[in-house]
Amino acid sequence: MARHDARERIRDFHHDDTDAFLAIWQASLAGGYEPVYSLSEVLASLQQDEAVVAVEGAGAESRVIGVAVGRAAHEQGWVVFLGVAADRRGDGVSTRLIAALERRLAARGLGKLSALIPESAGGLDAFAAQGFEVHRSLRYVERRIPVQGRDLSTLRELGGRLLGRGLWEAVAGMSVEKELLERRLVTPLAEPALAARYGVVPPRAVMLFGPPGTGKTTFAKAVASRLEWPFIEVFPSRLGSDPAGLAAGLRETFGRIAELEHAVVFIDEVEEIASRRQGDPPSPTQGVTNELLKLIPEFRDLPGRLLICATNFIRALDPAFLRHGRFDYVIPIGLPDAEARGAIWAANLPAQAEVELDRLVAASDGFSPADIEFAARTASQLALERALDTGEHGRGPCTEDYLAALGETKATVSPETVEEFLEDITRLARR
Repeated sequence: MARHDARERIRDFHHDDTDAFLAIWQASLAGGYEPVYSLSEVLASLQQDEAVVAVEGAGAESRVIGVAVGRAAHEQGWVVFLGVAADRRGDGVSTRLIAALERRLAARGLGKLSALIPESAGGLDAFAAQGFEVHRSLRYVERRIPVQGRDLSTLRELGGRLLGRGLWEAVAGMSVEKELLERRLVTPLAEPALAARYGVVPPRAVMLFGPPGTGKTTFAKAVASRLEWPFIEVFPSRLGSDPAGLAAGLRETFGRIAELEHAVVFIDEVEEIASRRQGDPPSPTQGVTNELLKLIPEFRDLPGRLLICATNFIRALDPAFLRHGRFDYVIPIGLPDAEARGAIWAANLPAQAEVELDRLVAASDGFSPADIEFAARTASQLALERALDTGEHGRGPCTEDYLAALGETKATVSPETVEEFLEDITRLARR
């Protein structure tokens, strides 16, 4: 026969009950309870929402034997936590706690009370006894909102944004570069516990270098999208308008970035503010270079951040800028190989186009992704104009249209630049 102490009573949660709640929480975990809500979420609801406790005994002999916590959201109530001391389970305490919680939530004008219960957990009997209907066809899904609260206003002030999901998958081809960035950057940052197990320290700063138009900016944005971290591009030209000067503007910007929980910070054409220091007296640029050299170690001390710099002219950078301890990796981003060119073409061809892809891939050897995209747009536009002139709308762009556009497109990267890039890989790359 179930025991029931006549002195048991249910009352509102008091701040002094926190230790008792934590003991019941720990006992529930030890008994196999798998919480849907984290401890921090439940503690927040204890202070801000509705919570009741079951108490037995009186005076100094009293003890909390059960806790129920509820939250109002979207015109209905949710049971955030329900726990009972191990020696009082099965005594109907859970049912009475649910009933008391329901009364308090009903006073807010709520018409429905719901609870999420892990499949592996028991406890359905108490809800069934209180008249809850079990919906076995429902599935629970959740995700953490990447940027919240104060971070949103700080991000807006910095001109940053949260990029859409899927940019990583949208990068056409470049499988070698993608795999390298996935292994070196994304995985250690996205799964720090796994990285720590193997003694891997997540990177804090990386340099991307290569000829213009090879996709360095695209990769930086794709990494931010893959991590679901805010993307902040720092424009030296804009910082130059700061009344205190470029160096001061740079420091202020990095100071604001330090307020964010996570961030991918991108500086394109970084050679503008980190070029070789030379000349006597020092040039104005040297002060900016010195400031950036100071800021990077400070930036590296903050977790949850990644600095990505990009340059078309790595030889122009100050040697101190690339020393070990500032950048974890110096990664080359070169012209696309045949596989990558095929993927870039496929991503830029209309669905109805009937083309010989192999011919386009061969003809675009030595072209950058930006060059190929430009040629594809040009061919499509010319084919559209031809259809408008002739009135023949049945045929889309053909192979010859794209080959003709390629013939009119000047490759951004010269053979001399490619040769220098290969030399730079040998001398400077750290992968």
